[in-house]
Amino acid sequence: MEHTNKKYRHAALALLLTAATATGFSTSAMAQESPMEEDYFRIMGVSSPEGALLEVGGLTVLPSGDLGVSTRRGDVYIVENPTSPRPYFRKFATGLHEILGLAYKDGALYAAQRGELTKLVDTDMDGKADKYKTVYSWPLSGHYHEYSFGPKIAPDGDFFVTGNVAFGNEEWWRGESRVPWRGWTMKISEDGKMEPWATGMRSPAGPGLIDGELFYTDNQGEWMGSGGLWHVPKGAFTGHPAGLRWTSMPNSPVKLTTEQMYAKLDPRQEKNEQGRYIKPENIVDEEYVAMYEMKEAFPELRTPAVWLPHGILGISNSEPVKIPEENFGPFGGQVLVGDQGMSLISRVFLEKVKGEYQGASFLFRTGFQSGVLRMAWAKDGSLFVGETNRGWGSAGEANYGLQRLVWNNRVPFEMRAVRAMPDGFEIEFTKPVDRKSAEDVNSYDVSSFIYKYHPVYGSPPVDTEENVIKGVKVSEDGMRARLVVDNLRRYHIHNITVGGVRERDNFHSLVHPTAYYTLNNIPEGQKLSLSELSTANSAAAATRAKAAAGTSARKAAPANKAAAAKKATARATAPTYDEVKGLLAKHTCLACHNTDKRQVGPAYVDVAKRGYTPERIVELIHNPEPQNWPDYATEMPPMPQVPKEDALKIARWINSLAPAGSASSK
Repeated sequence: MEHTNKKYRHAALALLLTAATATGFSTSAMAQESPMEEDYFRIMGVSSPEGALLEVGGLTVLPSGDLGVSTRRGDVYIVENPTSPRPYFRKFATGLHEILGLAYKDGALYAAQRGELTKLVDTDMDGKADKYKTVYSWPLSGHYHEYSFGPKIAPDGDFFVTGNVAFGNEEWWRGESRVPWRGWTMKISEDGKMEPWATGMRSPAGPGLIDGELFYTDNQGEWMGSGGLWHVPKGAFTGHPAGLRWTSMPNSPVKLTTEQMYAKLDPRQEKNEQGRYIKPENIVDEEYVAMYEMKEAFPELRTPAVWLPHGILGISNSEPVKIPEENFGPFGGQVLVGDQGMSLISRVFLEKVKGEYQGASFLFRTGFQSGVLRMAWAKDGSLFVGETNRGWGSAGEANYGLQRLVWNNRVPFEMRAVRAMPDGFEIEFTKPVDRKSAEDVNSYDVSSFIYKYHPVYGSPPVDTEENVIKGVKVSEDGMRARLVVDNLRRYHIHNITVGGVRERDNFHSLVHPTAYYTLNNIPEGQKLSLSELSTANSAAAATRAKAAAGTSARKAAPANKAAAAKKATARATAPTYDEVKGLLAKHTCLACHNTDKRQVGPAYVDVAKRGYTPERIVELIHNPEPQNWPDYATEMPPMPQVPKEDALKIARWINSLAPAGSASSK
């Protein structure tokens, strides 16, 4: 692993040197490589007893500092001295069903089983629960996907629990609420009274309380173009229609009906000539609507406070937790979001504009051993991370795990926050910036996009536009850069890349140079005048040099057809991994696929064994056929945004992995 990290560091340094030379910066200022995320936040294991299968479904820290751990296999452990080299695991309860959440309140533990909220009490003080009390139970149809998540304790002491939808029989791709309250958030009191709170959830694995308000994360799927973090006030509808089946019940706070929604949005429940339902697929170049465009028709509809772009900041988003103000240095007060599929944690900066939450999402820490499902803060300021991948798949190689994320008290060079401005964005850094690099417009890039709101599994990014940067103003202390940007677009995700800005003292690049800002509202206020801005752009000279080089290249082009044919043949041969890895990263392929190991999706060597032609692989990239891989739980979303030239290059590389003698024929 250390050798691999060094390899990537050297590659990053080479890119940094190239960028510095191109923009006119002195490479002598760079005395050392730019640090990476593992140089600040270390992933440590938590020793567990032999035979304990810690498929973690819930975590909670007790007032004593002991850690409560629930597992998907129905056990609850109390871990004494959990941050020590030799923690002690005591089994507190057993025999429960798929515990996907755990909370502590007034001396008792509360667990969300598949079909009930259960209170666990140790009445005789022998260290084990001897009283298992049903606080509230809800109906089940028996479908495997009816997971229940929580509880989270509301400010008034009640409990929030969320419920997954089931899926259809013939329409196996379509989420269904077969029994009340699937696809809903329930608010449950200590004495067993249940209040339906909100609906529109598909796979709400991440309920969480942030400053006393309920938020949750959902995953990409049908009607969900990508994962995101939603604010969930009472009566909210967050987008998935399955739970609307129960809005006619007298205690429903949501009044929108399935029929009203389908009158505006076609569910595409179409049949073929044999009378069988046809799975909806993405249609390229169709007329589509985005979720935000339906807010006028559906007043209850809540779009994400912050989108978490699929394949970049996760594929199966899980629990959001607020960072205590005293923890993790400059990031105190912000939000961390786990991801089960990509085994990572993202960071979210939230702000309220015109009464609505919005903000920026960033990559924070990758490399966990299994899928990140639950997080809890230890007394020493480190973060417990509970992990699992059974049935869901994850980037980590282990099937389960309990780890700890520890900060070494060094401040990384990062974008601490991105805030919306009337004419662009203000970026706040964790360290002062090098002024020359920060005042160069070429150090920044801004574009914007959104997702379709349709009954297809996921959505490619659509309506993508570049946002011209008119200028930048850097604060006197070097801690902030305000970008003036053309064509701000409400409700769109603004991809802000800060690849050229360097840290003042060591000339380091940012650990994570990209932010995704969800602009639900554009604030009022004073706009900057052009006279206040730096418009320096080092790209101008580079463009002139490139144009001159292009003229020379045309003059030196090979004159004979034989040389041209030879070059064409060389281009058609299979590329190497080094030649495609940039494309695999750019198009987020590596989020789900590994060269030779099964991950969220099949290994590339297994795809190569299918014998598809390169052209067929391109078709399957643009419009996947999940039925070709029935033993994978997570569908591949359509990716028509991948240019055909890039897709063909990837396809030729994939086919080069096929065993000798096999031929592409399909």
